[in-house]
Amino acid sequence: MRLQNLFFLIFLIILSCNNNRRDSATPADIHADSTAEDLQNIIQEPVLPDTIIDASYTFDEAVEYSEAPEEIISQLELVDVYYISTDGKIHKGQVVTNRQIANDIKEIFSFMLDEGFVIEKAIPIVKYGWNDSLSMADNNSYSFCYRNISYSKHATGMAIDINPRFNPLRWKNIDRPNTPAGAVLDTTVNGTLYPGHIVANEFRRLGFRWGHTFTKYYDDHHFEKR
Repeated sequence: MRLQNLFFLIFLIILSCNNNRRDSATPADIHADSTAEDLQNIIQEPVLPDTIIDASYTFDEAVEYSEAPEEIISQLELVDVYYISTDGKIHKGQVVTNRQIANDIKEIFSFMLDEGFVIEKAIPIVKYGWNDSLSMADNNSYSFCYRNISYSKHATGMAIDINPRFNPLRWKNIDRPNTPAGAVLDTTVNGTLYPGHIVANEFRRLGFRWGHTFTKYYDDHHFEKR
C-alpha cells in the first residue's frame, strides 16, 4: 500500500469517527501534498481515537525487572511508534531503545508507515518477561533486551529486530532449525525483508548493519549500530 492509499485509509477512519469528538481531524487535514511527518502529526489521539494501542507503558514500567545496570538504563529512551499491522489497521506501539539511535528508530518507523510496510506489533519486551525467544515467536519488533553485553547490541538498545517470525534467522552451512522455531521465510508476505528491499536499504542508509550479512547465518530481522 503506497502513501496515497494510506491517506485514503485514514480518510475512511476519520469519516467513521463521531462528529462530536473534540479536536477531531477533518478530511481537509489530509491532502496530496501531505508528507510522512504531516501524517505522523495527524495520527495522534484524540485525532484518530480508533488507532489500536499495542503498548502504553511508562519508561519505568518498560524497563522494570530488566536487571540492567543504571549506566545502561540511563542511555535508554521510550519511543512511541505507529505502523500498519497485519490486520490492515493503524496501531500505536512503543520501542525501548538507546538514545543514540532513537531518532533513527522514529525515522525508520515513519518510513515503513509511509511505504505501507507491515509491522505486526512493537511492544517493550518486559511484556514477555525479558524472554526474547517468546518475543520473537510472537513476531514482536523490539530493541532493548538486557543480556550479555559482550555479544549483543540489544543489551544496550543499539539494535532492533523487525518482524522476527516473518524474517527468521537461517543458518548458512549448518543443518539447524530457523529461529524462531517453525518460522519460514516467504518474501511474498508484507513485512518480510530481502536483499534490495526498500526498508533494508533505508536501514543501511541510516548507518545500520543488517544481520543478513552475518557470516554464519542470515539474521534477517536484525539491524544494529556500533
